Amino acid sequence: MSSKAHKMNHIVSLVQRNRFLSRGPHATQDKGQTDRGGGFGRLGRCSELRFSPTGKMITLKLKQAKKNQETSNKRLSIRDKLLVKEVQEMEELLTETCEVVFPDPSCLHQFILTVTPDSGYWQGGRFRFAVSVPEDYNIVPPKVICQTQLYHPNINETGEVCLSLLRESSYDSMGWAPTRKLKDVVWGLNSLFTDLLNFDDPLNVEAAEHYARDKESFKIKVKDFVQRYAKR
Repeated sequence: MSSKAHKMNHIVSLVQRNRFLSRGPHATQDKGQTDRGGGFGRLGRCSELRFSPTGKMITLKLKQAKKNQETSNKRLSIRDKLLVKEVQEMEELLTETCEVVFPDPSCLHQFILTVTPDSGYWQGGRFRFAVSVPEDYNIVPPKVICQTQLYHPNINETGEVCLSLLRESSYDSMGWAPTRKLKDVVWGLNSLFTDLLNFDDPLNVEAAEHYARDKESFKIKVKDFVQRYAKR
């Protein structure tokens, strides 16, 4: 036997021994089972070794994951760059009835808007909205939840808000568009308490019908909610 063949047999023997020790004396190897340890596969007997693409597949998956992360980071950076400018503009243009607070100053994509109407049915109340700006902003609108319980045709019991500019697809030209900014969202939420123009598609149907049927009775119920849940 040549020295080269002898060396190869020695290597195969070592591989067999190591695999036997790692698997235990009572372990069995199913025919056709692939060893995922280091890129080698095994068919039938221990001496029949072949290269498995497992290692290559893992490398491809890691590369794809890295690519996806880079894409996400790129999109996130676009959002944050927009927010740096838009937050400053929003704060400069805030009305006296609106206040914005960032729970975490380093996270511009999450803030609390508080609206304190100085006229209308909800005058005297203090209403909090949690605003979250998604990674795909400004392609998609911010997400808004009202955290204050109130009686309003366009805000339901779970805090969902019906506002045209917060819709990705709207029946009219008032829906969300990449040209809109955070200041528009703030103005829109503020207008919920002053401009009662259209309740054709309300979230709170009971409140909308109540308003259409008896405005004075509606006002009394609104004030009752303000006193109980939103008093300043």
